[in-house]
Amino acid sequence: MIKTYKPTSEGLRQRKTLIKEVDNVAPLKSKLSVLKASPGKSRGRISSRHKQRGAKKMYRQIDFRRDKYDIEGKVVTIEYDPNRDCNIALINYVDGDKRYIISPVGLEKGMKVISGEEVEVNVGNTMPMSNIPLGTEIHNIEINPKAGGILVRGAGSYAQILAKEGDYVNVKLPSGEVKKIMGRCYATIGVPSNPDKRNINLGKAGRKRHLGWRPHVRGVAMANPAGDHPHAGKYRTSGIGMSSPKSPWGWKTRGVKTRRRKRTNYTIIKRRK
Repeated sequence: MIKTYKPTSEGLRQRKTLIKEVDNVAPLKSKLSVLKASPGKSRGRISSRHKQRGAKKMYRQIDFRRDKYDIEGKVVTIEYDPNRDCNIALINYVDGDKRYIISPVGLEKGMKVISGEEVEVNVGNTMPMSNIPLGTEIHNIEINPKAGGILVRGAGSYAQILAKEGDYVNVKLPSGEVKKIMGRCYATIGVPSNPDKRNINLGKAGRKRHLGWRPHVRGVAMANPAGDHPHAGKYRTSGIGMSSPKSPWGWKTRGVKTRRRKRTNYTIIKRRK
């Protein structure tokens, strides 16, 4: 649900926030760790521009592997996670273990979740993709068996299983790409929570800074094309529309293929648009 504000100030005029239906509880201490590294830096030097520390926060350890096979767990709380767009759910397993998972849409307190080969196709359950019916919406997808899910973990994003061919399944990813993945790889049923995340508006630059973003300057707004940016200088000589777009280091961008992993090209059935 999106919340709007009365324009009592310029920072509130365009502001739209997402009302997250989460429990007001403290996070589980055993699943917290400290974020010490400086974002966007390697050995003190900037390696990724436009990033900063942002507001202090603790990292929640999320169970992306879902390797508690055939052990039932109960959803205790739905919590807010400052490190990701979607909510997280605290699971109490019958053997006494407690873990955080990504909370999909429809998962509520008191519901049961389980991971295994022969489980029901319910929201929050994890199973091999070879056992998931065609057309089912899934997330937290593994690429290598038992390695943990790395695909489709953002708020509101989901993938679908289109076909099954031998030991592989064809999965349509949110980008539109159709990828061939081994059927032994696990995936979780459902769509990650907060699908309206794309509709929010921060309203002012200060909130962006608190989230860990530094200002971004367009190349065409810079002065020196020799040292600042290839697009710097005059629009008529170095603007994006007058020449092929380039990165600050002179690489071609926008429409140029940059994929380098040639050995996995066989897994791509249909490329993204």
